Amino acid sequence: MKKISKESPIPLHYQLKEILQEMIENEDLKPGQLIPTERELCEIQGVSRMTVNKAIMSLVNEGLVYREQGKGTFVSIAKVNREISQLKSFTEQMLESGVISKTKILSFKVIEATKKYRLELKMPEDSNKIIEIKRLRYSDDQPVAIEIAWLPEYLFKGITREMIEDRSLYEIFREKYGYYPEKAKQIIEPTMLNEYESKLLNQEKSALALIFRRTTYLENEIPIEYTKAIYRSDKYKYQIVLK
Repeated sequence: MKKISKESPIPLHYQLKEILQEMIENEDLKPGQLIPTERELCEIQGVSRMTVNKAIMSLVNEGLVYREQGKGTFVSIAKVNREISQLKSFTEQMLESGVISKTKILSFKVIEATKKYRLELKMPEDSNKIIEIKRLRYSDDQPVAIEIAWLPEYLFKGITREMIEDRSLYEIFREKYGYYPEKAKQIIEPTMLNEYESKLLNQEKSALALIFRRTTYLENEIPIEYTKAIYRSDKYKYQIVLK
């Protein structure tokens, strides 16, 4: 392991973080491998426990390592790279990647639309109900995303919880209602998980995550769905294709 320089103007914790990151990138520390303990790093580098902890937390926040209570800190498995260039559902993305996925419905209900959703979904004045569907998404038996979808009820008469059980919403759109999503506008921003979200996603409280907010449209510019999805940042990274 390289040694940090106490003469350098670069903070000690940042130097240590870069040393460990280089070891991970060179596979001197391999995916799933336990990294040296904080005590060992203190002794090797001649720095304080606080310095080591700050370095490790930086790696945790970037998803390069993860901690397991009572076991230690491990090198993360490489994140799955998702390309954002085509309009596809979570289920369709997983199938294309050869990943086994499943979905657990947390709640399904018809609620009064707030002004925000009436505007987002461009709902007619005589329509004020939306269908709210909360789901927990799994990839290879691990929870990876919490997704909430809001659908304008006037476009989805007769939809039920049983109808969407273990099925893609986009599949329901096409087969049941004859709706073919044409485009979507999506915003991606970072967030920190709250206690409820971290429990669902099997993460530490305040772990970093990504929020995807998406409005999906038909060819005639009618919005048919507004979604908010919270993805674990330690499992996924996203590539945006610009043309």
